[in-house]
Amino acid sequence: MLFFHPMDFLIIIAFVLSLWAQYRVKTTFNHWSEVKSATGLTGYEAARRMLDRNGLHDVPIEPVPGRLTDHYDPINRVVRLSEPVYYENSISAISVACHEVGHAIQHQSSYPMLVMRHRMFPVVRFASGFAPLLLIGGFLLQSLNLIGVGIIFFSAAVAFQLVTLPVEFNASSRARDIMISEGFITQDEERGVAKVLNAAALTYVAAALIALLELVKYIMIFTSNRD
Repeated sequence: MLFFHPMDFLIIIAFVLSLWAQYRVKTTFNHWSEVKSATGLTGYEAARRMLDRNGLHDVPIEPVPGRLTDHYDPINRVVRLSEPVYYENSISAISVACHEVGHAIQHQSSYPMLVMRHRMFPVVRFASGFAPLLLIGGFLLQSLNLIGVGIIFFSAAVAFQLVTLPVEFNASSRARDIMISEGFITQDEERGVAKVLNAAALTYVAAALIALLELVKYIMIFTSNRD
């Protein structure tokens, strides 16, 4: 029950997809980092203009070390951009920067899925920490009760990842629409922006798929042993 289950085949496939998605986002980002934007805007400049034109003058932008470490901090209301994105004027830089601003705009407009994600976070942080311990303990002790509680806790983490998907896709959609309407990119550059944003989105899809398949596996083990 602990070491093998038929669902593991699908989980392995999903894991390989996840590795490919991570490889693709890195190679896509690197490729379009070599393509300078026609407007000459850096990631910081594009993000600042996008924030200001949406009334978010009070939201700062900070550079952070690393590569692909970009994120929006909803607690402190800060857009944090990795140094290559912050300083460079490439298609990759402005695409990623505007995507993160998309999250700030979601926050401003109380985008329902983002609100749900924020409300879920404290529960998920607690549940995801205990879920592995409960599941492993349940398998080792052959305890269906522990497995059942572990499944409930793990379900919260899976739900969080599923809610994250529309949040990420919506942020990318907002970014692309504003970049086009405000003239941040030319028509010829839309293809590059789409490739960068779609590659990043695929990593979230792969992670959610793995988590969902694992949840299905645990549920199947629980129900089969209970019967």
